[in-house]
Amino acid sequence: MPLSRPVAAPAVPMPDWSAGGDLAAVVAELARRPALVSFAATRALRERLAEVATGGGLVLHAGDCAELFAEVLPGLVARKAAQLAELATILAGVAGPAGTVVVGRIAGQFAKPRSHPTEAAADGTRVPIYMGDAVNGLAATPHARTPRPGRLLLAYDKSAEVLAHLAAARTPHPVFTSHEALLHPYEEPLVRPAGIAGTAYASSAHLLWVGERTRQADGPHVALAARIANPVAVKLGPSARPQDVTALVEALDPGREPGRLAFVTRLGAGRVAESLPGLLAAARRAGARPLWLCDPMHGNTERHGGYKIRVVDRVVAEARSFVRLARRHGVRPAGLHLEITPDDVAECLDHAGRPLPGIDPSRYRTGCDPRLNPEQARRVVTAFARELAR
Repeated sequence: MPLSRPVAAPAVPMPDWSAGGDLAAVVAELARRPALVSFAATRALRERLAEVATGGGLVLHAGDCAELFAEVLPGLVARKAAQLAELATILAGVAGPAGTVVVGRIAGQFAKPRSHPTEAAADGTRVPIYMGDAVNGLAATPHARTPRPGRLLLAYDKSAEVLAHLAAARTPHPVFTSHEALLHPYEEPLVRPAGIAGTAYASSAHLLWVGERTRQADGPHVALAARIANPVAVKLGPSARPQDVTALVEALDPGREPGRLAFVTRLGAGRVAESLPGLLAAARRAGARPLWLCDPMHGNTERHGGYKIRVVDRVVAEARSFVRLARRHGVRPAGLHLEITPDDVAECLDHAGRPLPGIDPSRYRTGCDPRLNPEQARRVVTAFARELAR
């Protein structure tokens, strides 16, 4: 299905596939493959999100920063599902009768947007930046970092494996899947007819989101999200303006349908009070009822000892401020968006006291951004729930 309107160029570097193989053949192969998720399942999620948007329940949207092909293992997927279920149970006490809707960053979160196309390797040479296993490899060598179209087929295969492992895990909370809709050569061939005249849906996941770097209302990523029937989300960072919210509502939710659109704010603990009220007001003036989720992690990322880190104190502070400010402006906080892992990592630091402790490389294992370990994730979700209970 062709795009219905001209779109601007992407705002972040996209992979240069030309050196790694035949992209057209890979796209054609993806178009022949079965849908990963059904339209009925995406519609079920949209109906659940509509319940949340109109006053009942909460959303837990959480999972890996970047999934790794090597970690697509039955036991690890089961532990991820169990962690999501545990955190959903913490929210259940304040979610009301509608309960908690669980959306995992899982079964497709194999690509990451990056601000720069290259980085320095250990020997000082420049290599392409790691963009996720769907694009290239983690090792900082020219060979590993060459974008290879064949990895898109592996991303499909690994997503199918994760979906099968999730089905076998049988958690008390159904886990819907999501990922950032970053790579058009992957997403476009997996857009399928929904069985309703003139309607198509993305069969790569139940929910897709558009990131902070690619959320231009006239850009290709929003254009893709606009033509699918799935629920969609958009990240809003510190640069987001009220007029951006207005334009995104018009592009993605022209019918003002509850459950269609979520905004995920990632503002930083020091910017919430300044930025959030204007964004909330813009959606209200537009007559929209999006779900408002708080991502208290991305706006609180900093560098320490050569590593990206997040301090849990600041993550908690942003989550609490989000709840207080949303309520003050007549908007119901709908949930949390977190990067988490069931592994005992030390990628986020617990407290903001100076000097910050050193980083243990053996416990820093993320493919890209720092994740909350199980204890830290429980702390953040519990703080959010307690603020909601006030």
